[in-house]
Amino acid sequence: MAERIRVALLFGGRSGEHAISAATAAGVMKAIDRSKYDIVPIGITQAGQWVVASDDPAEWELSSSRLPEVTASSGAEVVLSSGAALQVLEAGSVPAALGEVDVVFPVLHGPFGEDGTVQGLLEMAGVRYVGAGVLASAVGMDKHYMKLVFTGHGLPVGPYVVLGPRQQVDDVLDRVKELTPPLFVKPARAGSSLGVTRVDHVDDLAAAVEEARRHDPKVLIEQGIEGREIECAVLGGRHGGPPRASVAGEIVVDHDAADFYDFEAKYLARDQARTDAPADLPDGIAERVRELAVQAFEAIGAEGLSRVDVFVTPDGEVILNEINTMPGFTPISMYPKMWEASGLSYRDLIDELIQLALERPTGLR
Repeated sequence: MAERIRVALLFGGRSGEHAISAATAAGVMKAIDRSKYDIVPIGITQAGQWVVASDDPAEWELSSSRLPEVTASSGAEVVLSSGAALQVLEAGSVPAALGEVDVVFPVLHGPFGEDGTVQGLLEMAGVRYVGAGVLASAVGMDKHYMKLVFTGHGLPVGPYVVLGPRQQVDDVLDRVKELTPPLFVKPARAGSSLGVTRVDHVDDLAAAVEEARRHDPKVLIEQGIEGREIECAVLGGRHGGPPRASVAGEIVVDHDAADFYDFEAKYLARDQARTDAPADLPDGIAERVRELAVQAFEAIGAEGLSRVDVFVTPDGEVILNEINTMPGFTPISMYPKMWEASGLSYRDLIDELIQLALERPTGLR
């Protein structure tokens, strides 16, 4: 029998999306083909410690009563080929197990994981990994620079204002007043709708900025766009081929229960929203969504996987919202659900992503 491929599943992390990353790891642990792959679960605590963690998916599953967390006590002794046993390392120290794997699957979301930092570490170590490289990860994480790159490629984005770390609301108030409410105030470099506030009146802007700055000193103020929230999953092409787009999907929010698709609606109170894949769209608009998703993927130089979020306005215009280079990847997340609706199961999707990583060299490419 051929030797199984050894995969380091890297999860947890120092961002506000720690629990979502752990839940994603649980989904991958349960679904991955164990006859083909050996898993080395490596968790990162919120303090930055690296832990060779439990391989029990139940320990990392998300529920309305429990947010999973990697802690120093999560360590599970793993004996390496060298004979050494490894449990917990201090912040900044990387487990030796990371050097004894064929590929790393970093299901880290947010800063210090999805933003190019871990990708840079893996590039320097010469270790293959799933997903976008350093630059694409950094651009995809920072919604300000993401929009600049999209605009530079002639792709449509909505009106917005950036509030830098050293700026106050008054510094940009005149520009903000040119935007049409409602406004959405959000951290520039966070995900899962953390720190996002809907603002209907400028008087409420300062409080919304303060909430966003709990997650990031750099804040984005976006004009709300009337339209449907549509998503598309993009998968890198094999052997140098073009990226592939899934069917489009739609988040349908119960606005009597939630103002918008926030963290609770996404992961905890699942009766507040539903996901439809494929979305009920005219063929021409659905194809435009898929086309724009691939263009966004290529504009930032993404690799492996990305989820592209757009708005479809009442007159049929498609406007880019953002790209996520390591999107939610639990079995109930939109990215795998859209691929399942396109004919690729969750297990096969995991296999495809690992194979894409294995065929791609590290370094300049």
